[in-house]
Amino acid sequence: MAKWTPKHEAPEPLEGPVVATITGGTILWFALFLVQLPFYGWFDDRDLTWWVWTCLAGGGLGLIGIRYVRGRDAAMKRAAAEVSGTQAVRRTT
Repeated sequence: MAKWTPKHEAPEPLEGPVVATITGGTILWFALFLVQLPFYGWFDDRDLTWWVWTCLAGGGLGLIGIRYVRGRDAAMKRAAAEVSGTQAVRRTT
């Protein structure tokens, strides 16, 4: 079986307000959890409690995601500052 190789280059990743997007999604997951919590008995009667716990898990994973994307964003800003600092040093010498 031959190894698959791509025939074209991968596109550049989309950059945008990643931290805001992940934060908004995390808030949404926790809001859905809190909205469903008063109806836990209804979900339990129908064996649908996984809906409630899925929302809680989404919120928890979102907290991990917020930490990750904030660190990524900070690292990208540091790298950009180092590159611009290196270019400024090269121009002066």
